[in-house]
Amino acid sequence: MSKKKKSDLRQQKSGGQEKVVDYYDLHKEAVEDLATADESNSPVVSEEELEKYRGKKRFQIPAAVKVIFVKWWFAGAVCFFFYMGLGNYIGDFLDQMFVFAFALGVVTDLMTNNVIRFMEPTEGEFSKFMMFPKKKCVNLFLNIIHGFVVMILTYMVYAVINGIGVAVTGNSDMPVLAVGPVIFGLVSVGMDELLIGIKHLGIAMVRDAKKAAVAAGKK
Repeated sequence: MSKKKKSDLRQQKSGGQEKVVDYYDLHKEAVEDLATADESNSPVVSEEELEKYRGKKRFQIPAAVKVIFVKWWFAGAVCFFFYMGLGNYIGDFLDQMFVFAFALGVVTDLMTNNVIRFMEPTEGEFSKFMMFPKKKCVNLFLNIIHGFVVMILTYMVYAVINGIGVAVTGNSDMPVLAVGPVIFGLVSVGMDELLIGIKHLGIAMVRDAKKAAVAAGKK
């Protein structure tokens, strides 16, 4: 190999090493800039520009709608199987209501709440929609009691609305609210959410009272 070719080869190797060094130096600075980036040293980007990288927004059903639908479906199923299905076999009205309420509490604990937990994007996100959100053996007993309370309130709603209907129309053979899966599910879910709302309101009042007591003690 001639001296000229050797010299050219050394220059090519030297130039290639310089390019490699420059390449890594450039990316090192970019990584450092990315690692130290915050709101103070980042450029302002318009919302229109950000939308290009976010992609199209997908329609999402609100969590409350999902939970209410699940509760309504299971409550309607309980009405269909235990009230309409067993109504011909259980003659006494109070016995029928007892079985109905007991089944509602059991289904709530073993099926409804588990389906709601399964739908949670993150654990505990839908806890606010359940009266007893934690998985405990004692919650089965508590949900049965809750089922009886919901049943009593639901019966009262039926009695009041149908009583008003009879007073207005004078016809007791055509109730305004009939006991069926759809209507019973809606009314019972409404009573369930009412009780849960009262529970959250009570917790908030106790929490605020404790904060006020602590603040008063510091003074």
